[in-house]
Amino acid sequence: MEFNKYFDHTFLKAFATKQDIDTLCQQAKELNTASVCVNEEWVAYCKNVLKDTEVKVCSVVGFPLGQCGLNTKIYETKEALKDGADEIDYVLNVGDVKMGNFDKIKEEMEILTKICHDQHKGIKVIFENCYLTKEEIKKCAKIAKEVKPDFIKTSTGFGTSGATVEDVKLMKDTVGKNVEVKAAGGIHSYAEVKEMIKAGATRIGASATVQIIEEFNR
Repeated sequence: MEFNKYFDHTFLKAFATKQDIDTLCQQAKELNTASVCVNEEWVAYCKNVLKDTEVKVCSVVGFPLGQCGLNTKIYETKEALKDGADEIDYVLNVGDVKMGNFDKIKEEMEILTKICHDQHKGIKVIFENCYLTKEEIKKCAKIAKEVKPDFIKTSTGFGTSGATVEDVKLMKDTVGKNVEVKAAGGIHSYAEVKEMIKAGATRIGASATVQIIEEFNR
């Protein structure tokens, strides 16, 4: 895979302006990244700006806490897809994981995955690993191995810490070939990206994409 296609070029800050999103899309066009990752507010706009490119539009759902409830996540997902999203990154309910409600985690994953796959769109499940034990990460990954979303993802970037090589390897070892792994949160250098890919990540979520690719090309 070409190095630039590892990246979801991301801007998810609360203070995003049209200028920020225009810059994001222009950079993604120039770099030909896998996608831009934005809040749902900007999905239709980005889809139009990027319509003559290969760059996909990714939207977040239940972001960043994951505790808005399944019905809200369903609505958000359908709205984002209607507005043109090619991929959905949703946050699972960390509280349900901590309480051992894995049937609910599975049900949510199945429903949201079906909505996306019925429209031939991609879906990634954000675990927010900073709040989970290694055993909890493994249990969620085992559910994903069965349900088969397209990716499981380490972090929102809004938690207490982001992606770690150890977690990426654990996630990939658990899901095997059935599901891919996206590393996101606190990734700022080519050296870090290289280690994440070596551990099994096939997608990288980053706001520092431009600097990372510049490092790679040196």
